Order: sequence, then structure tokens, then C-alpha cells
Amino acid sequence: MHDPLPRRPFGDTGLEVSAIGLGCWQLARAGWSTAERDEALAIVHAALDVGCNFFDTAPGYGGGHSEELLGEVLSPLRRDVVICSKFGHSARGETDFGVTAIRPSVEESLRRLRTDYLDIVLLHNPPLGLLDGRTALQYDELEKLRDEGLIRAYGASLDWRNELDLLRETTASRAAEMLFNVFHQEPLPAFVAARDRGMGLVVKVPLDSGWLAGRYGPDHGFTDMRRRWTPAVRARRAVLLAKFAALVPDGTPLTQAALQFALAQPGVSTVIPGARSAAQARDNFAAARGRLAPEVVRAIADLWATEIAGDPVPW
Repeated sequence: MHDPLPRRPFGDTGLEVSAIGLGCWQLARAGWSTAERDEALAIVHAALDVGCNFFDTAPGYGGGHSEELLGEVLSPLRRDVVICSKFGHSARGETDFGVTAIRPSVEESLRRLRTDYLDIVLLHNPPLGLLDGRTALQYDELEKLRDEGLIRAYGASLDWRNELDLLRETTASRAAEMLFNVFHQEPLPAFVAARDRGMGLVVKVPLDSGWLAGRYGPDHGFTDMRRRWTPAVRARRAVLLAKFAALVPDGTPLTQAALQFALAQPGVSTVIPGARSAAQARDNFAAARGRLAPEVVRAIADLWATEIAGDPVPW
């Protein structure tokens, strides 16, 4: 029996989260079979078994099924887990970031998750203008929900440095979920200022949708959202993966190295890889029990600076 996953503070919110959480986008999809549902339940239980307490979901994941499944498993353990959900993209496939849509979205999430509060609520990759608290009224509404006890913290799910800087500078947000991985390090310079402001940082897509785990090659045919990667993009990814692999210490799986690289960054509270099986989830969580040497972290940062920063890899 392994020791529980290490915990980290989530900014100055008072929450403590497992260093590796569970990204729950893959837990549910339209038309899923009984076997897929059973595997999804097994993934959540595997997370709990190793001490994961951070679960990231959204209304739009599987048309609300991700939240429903989490509610089924986590409701008896509610005070022992941290649940992050979002608004902006509904379970019905609609997009609405309007102020009046926030409360109904939160209330629907509460029903699906079988809880009376959400630990964290994020604007789900909103337009840039909605990150400016000087003009966006969404944050006033989120403050009301926080004062009522329906949520404990709020913020946004983001992709770029300028977005995080704007959120930090103009709102009282205490949470941000950032796209960050070996191939996408552009937001990193904003992490320290966010940490110093008391924000908890969640790293999303830490495995570059599985590529950094070494699962795919340039000739792999994707049928999901990754089919947008052209042959040239896949070929470049393969070259960069080989360069990343050359920096990873012998005996360290690529998956664990990629997750440990994200965990080594200042201010990161948790990383949220997804998983398609319980075994894959357990492999991901194992990364929290090791760390990369500082010189390896620097070498991976240099790989991005010299090979990618000037010509970003499309995601």
C-alpha cells in the first residue's frame, strides 16, 4: 500500500489538493456503453484509492454525465474531496457566459454532483474581454455565490500568459486552470505573480493529449479532436518527443516525467491528466511520488525555449 498522494495548498483559499488530480473529461461521452460506464467508475475509485482528492469536471463533459458519475461516487465523501466545475458551456451544448446564466449553471451542476456547494467554479475558456474584472460583471455574481456558500473559490480556465495576467490583475479570482506542458510553456512567466497573489493553479493537458506519454507516432490516425493535427504537425511532434525523451532519466516513464515537469513549476497546486482506464490512472498518480532533478527541469525548459517558443506547436 503506497502512502497517500502528497497534498499542496490551493493558493490562499484554505483548500489542500492532491498534487495530481483527475481530469474528468474522458469519464463520460454520449452513447457510452455499460462497459465504458464501469471503467469510468473504476477510474474514479482508483483515484480515491491512492488518495486523489481533486476532481475537475464541467457541465459540457459528456452532456453532464461526467458530473453525474462523480456525484454518484463522491457524494458520500463530499467533505473529503475538492470538486472543480465550470460554466459557459452547458450540458445541452449551448455557450452562454452571460451574468444571468451563472447561477442556473451552478445550480444544475450542484444537482448533478449531488452536493450543496462547489469548491471551485471556473469560466470555461471565455473570451478575453470577460477576464477583465474592470468591465465584466460576472465576478460580482461569483462573489455573491461565494458569500452565499454555494462556491468557495472562482476563476477561469485559460490557455495563455496574457489571459492569466489579466485575470490576476483585475479580479479577486483565486483559481486558474492553465494549459501547460512540455510543448506549451508560454504561460509559465505568469505563474509566480499568480502564486504571490494567492491563486491556486491547476495544470490542464499536462500530457499534450497523450502525446507526451509516447503513445502516438507521426502516422497515427486520430478520430477525435486531435484529427485537426496535420501530418506535418504530427511529424514535428514526433521529433520533439524524441528530444524530450532524450532528456528523461533512464527508468522514468515519459508520462511521469511530463507530469513531474509540470509539478516542478512555481505555484502549481495540482495537475489533472485524464485517463481511459484505471490502470492508466494509477500510472499517472505514480508520478506524484517522484521528482525530476533541477537540471532536468531546466533542460526541458530549454528545449521549449530553443525549439518551440519561436514557432509554437499547434494544439
